[in-house]
Amino acid sequence: MTDTETPEKRGWFRRLKDGLARTSSRIAEGIGAIFTKRKLDDATLEELETLLIQADLGVETAEQLVAGLRRERFGQEVSAEEVREHLAREIAKILAPVARPLVPASRPHVVLVVGVNGSGKTTTIGKLAKNWRAEGKRVIIAAGDTFRAAAVEQLQVWGERAGVPVVSGAPGADAAGLAFDALTKARTDGADILIIDTAGRLQNKAGLMEELRKVVRVLKKLDPAAPHDCVLVLDATVGQNAHQQVEIFGDMIGVTGLAMTKLDGTAKGGVVVALAERFGLPVYAVGVGEGADDLRSFDATSFARGLMGLEAMK
Repeated sequence: MTDTETPEKRGWFRRLKDGLARTSSRIAEGIGAIFTKRKLDDATLEELETLLIQADLGVETAEQLVAGLRRERFGQEVSAEEVREHLAREIAKILAPVARPLVPASRPHVVLVVGVNGSGKTTTIGKLAKNWRAEGKRVIIAAGDTFRAAAVEQLQVWGERAGVPVVSGAPGADAAGLAFDALTKARTDGADILIIDTAGRLQNKAGLMEELRKVVRVLKKLDPAAPHDCVLVLDATVGQNAHQQVEIFGDMIGVTGLAMTKLDGTAKGGVVVALAERFGLPVYAVGVGEGADDLRSFDATSFARGLMGLEAMK
């Protein structure tokens, strides 16, 4: 075992690979069917491009990956394993610039978390809080989705698990006022990080936009630099619809990075690559399960190899 290949890292790679199994098995089986020691010709490349598009890598990304394979191996015999290794290397290059962890740099560091209802936003907040708490950080959560009692209750459960206080208000309370109170408390208590949940009622886009912008305005009265990060939580099962969500929330509030959830529940895990290629936003974390340990910082090589159903690099 190398210094970089700790048991913990290998354990996380196994969970990541297992979580991506629905996507990787479709890709691996498709590549296996196309490349049975055949020469790389136009027909095989066209089949490969279609396969990659179906895995939600997007048309532009699929074209780019196939063009690279064409340049390197056209007219040569190539095995399915060689194709998967090639694609994993090229996908890792696409993902490397966006594989940036969410590192709190201010105190308190204010993280505004946005996303549509059902995206896994509340659970992601709980996992982030638990992970930061495990690192010795003092964390406060603000239950800013005041119209969803279930979201508030869920955060309170996560708060109890992690030993993190949760600031909440009456049902339907003003979200901006709650955010103001939470930041005031975070400053008074000497907290390192304040995580603020927000509403996700995308069906009322104008109302949601005004509410989010009001939250930001109020936070800036206490700290002109707040929020220091705005994390958009995306459900990987929505596939290409994730592009629209990035655009909508980007226009509403200015997203600084992404957290991808539910990768274990979809064959559309390739959308992470398409988003990286199109938007270039940092992917702070990926989730492959319900447990707190199933949300981790994003690693480009691990993800690319997991996506192709390959083992971890030695």
